[in-house]
Amino acid sequence: MDLTFSIDRGSPVPLYFQLSQQLEAAIEHGELLPGTLLGNEIDLAGRLGLSRPTVRQAIQVLVDKGLLVRRRGVGTQVVHSRVRRPLELSSLYDDLESAGQRPATRVLSIEETEAPAEVAAALGLAEGTPVRRVERLRLTHGEDPIARLRNYLPLDLLTLTHADLEATGLYRLMRAAGTTLHSARQSIGAKAATATEAAALAEEPGAPLLTMQRTAFDDTGRAVEYGTHLYRASRYAFELQLLIRP
Repeated sequence: MDLTFSIDRGSPVPLYFQLSQQLEAAIEHGELLPGTLLGNEIDLAGRLGLSRPTVRQAIQVLVDKGLLVRRRGVGTQVVHSRVRRPLELSSLYDDLESAGQRPATRVLSIEETEAPAEVAAALGLAEGTPVRRVERLRLTHGEDPIARLRNYLPLDLLTLTHADLEATGLYRLMRAAGTTLHSARQSIGAKAATATEAAALAEEPGAPLLTMQRTAFDDTGRAVEYGTHLYRASRYAFELQLLIRP
């Protein structure tokens, strides 16, 4: 681990918290990749001029967050980073790529189906209208599943192949086909993972999952995509920026 940490002993912020925050930032920015060994606490303490209890407390903070794991006979190891996604009209693929998470996609299915009531209402279509349903798993670093994505599109919007969706994000493909994405209506919730969902997302049955439903509109006001997605709460969070009215 060849990183430099800045510890300010004159700061009111506890030393262990300064270290844990800098370690967390290094994980999130891809400077410490999954599988990286931090070395033992004694070496890290000596290198930073901190006490071993201070280093142990900093590491425990990240163990509790699920970012680090202590493995007997191996040492403290980076597990993964937690993706924080801003609430804006962007694709998960783009957000993961900009965060240095090396996104990958496993396409589960692309098929034409009749729109159920919920989908038809979201897309402004009659119930039973043929639509294109796309199901995918989004992974980080090529193998770690983070979300299961299910999207419904009007049939005339664009043609999709497995190769297209494995190479890039859906919104990029929509833009390349001439769709100008303008706005979206989105709701966020939570649920317990079913056995099937848990198996797909490498979680235990009953694990907390974040849910998101989104309807995206183009610049003419047409609904061009309805998505219903599941995210691992242990690996993913939504971020909101709130403005205070005067």
